[in-house]
Amino acid sequence: MKELTPEQIHENWVKLINLIKDTFPEDYPNNRREKLLNMYQYFEDRMCIAPASGKEHYHNAMVGGYVEHVLHVIHLSVELKKIWQANGATINFTDEELIFAAMHHDLGKVGDLENDYYVPNESEWHRKNRGEIFTHNSELQYMTVTDRAIYLLNHFGISMSEWEYIGLRLTDGMYEDANKSYYVSYSPERQLKSNIAYILHQADSMSTYIEHDEWKRSEEQEEIKVQGRVENIKKAVTMEETSDQLSQKSKDLFNELFGDK
Repeated sequence: MKELTPEQIHENWVKLINLIKDTFPEDYPNNRREKLLNMYQYFEDRMCIAPASGKEHYHNAMVGGYVEHVLHVIHLSVELKKIWQANGATINFTDEELIFAAMHHDLGKVGDLENDYYVPNESEWHRKNRGEIFTHNSELQYMTVTDRAIYLLNHFGISMSEWEYIGLRLTDGMYEDANKSYYVSYSPERQLKSNIAYILHQADSMSTYIEHDEWKRSEEQEEIKVQGRVENIKKAVTMEETSDQLSQKSKDLFNELFGDK
């Protein structure tokens, strides 16, 4: 399972805060930059260690996974916008609007003002057999992740443009049932009037699949290590050694296989 070091978690947090400072001007109407920094300062202790999902085979179900995922989505959103634009797509939104929506599409996964969205799963069986590393916090009032994101932004007085709202609202694409009426339209006047939602959904999906691939590779590498230890044990039991030597060899290999990794 992929894990982030404390240094990586801190580095990702600094990147996120610097991105806010670099993207949003100080003289933005209603002091949005200051309000954003206030919100992030409020959530810092919880947000910087929050996971991006609860199951290890989903994406970034690890301490610090949320911020890393958000950074991935922001980066890919900007890159994908360039591809869309270079191939003739209409871009009627700013980079600032794109980054704002990408930055906050999963904000609801932080939880409410007092409680985390994800909490460690206390069931060893579920962690080991189903990969459910974290579970949803039963103390929270039910809201969709998107609705909670909008609620939190509103709570801290952070305004958004129409394109930011559309982008943030629809980043999950058709995975969110409530988005169907936006994406599936049979009349021209009801079709989306900006490509921002399509770009954000592609960026989020790409980030999720890449993060899943990273987890899969880490699992495969761990499996290779385990198989190597098993092969060492098989070789050991066929060696012609004295009883004392074989006993010590078996203990060493047992510790290698099942001891601290």
